[in-house]
Amino acid sequence: MTGSRERPLRADAERNRRLILDTADRMLAERGLSVTLNEIAREAGVGVATVYRRFPDLQALIDALFTERFSAFQQLAAAAAQEPDAGRALRRYLLEAAAWRARDRALEDILAGASVETGPIGRMRDDLGRAVDELVARAVAAGAVRDDFASADVYNFLFIAGAVADRTRGIAPDAWRRYADALLIGFGLQRADAPGAPMNDDQLRRAWPTPRSDPSAGATG
Repeated sequence: MTGSRERPLRADAERNRRLILDTADRMLAERGLSVTLNEIAREAGVGVATVYRRFPDLQALIDALFTERFSAFQQLAAAAAQEPDAGRALRRYLLEAAAWRARDRALEDILAGASVETGPIGRMRDDLGRAVDELVARAVAAGAVRDDFASADVYNFLFIAGAVADRTRGIAPDAWRRYADALLIGFGLQRADAPGAPMNDDQLRRAWPTPRSDPSAGATG
């Protein structure tokens, strides 16, 4: 978070940091924000002091995960902006960002828990917002998308793709693409020849809602 002034971590320290982040990522995906640093340390197989040395509290760890996510989304937006065709640029960002969201089970909890209103995290959020605004404005000006298309549609597009992906993960992992394509057609960003088959009855039954267990049950430390 302090840029080039931060000294590089030793190789073993960086491995531990990566292990902590990956473990936290998996546990957030499974249990949400109810996890604790002590539990993360235990699951990662590292000492509690090692975790607290890198992340003084859960907020710092979530903010680190947020920074990684939004750096990736900023790179997707920057790459899409290089497309000479405005419609292709917006469509590329939408599909690549949706693919990321579809495989990222922890993203919504990280967004919910990050310090997005102030400091570097808030600035990163605003920077990505401006990049998305530019992709949208360019596509609207070029007539490549509906003239009422707005940046809010980008975020809701990702929410919809993510909701389908979360419900069908492990059952029909590409189902979200069918509905993403349908939305792109509605926005005017794709021809009406979307690929992909609908889910079958067995897949629908397996995707049916089931009661969630209490994530706090048995949580200690």
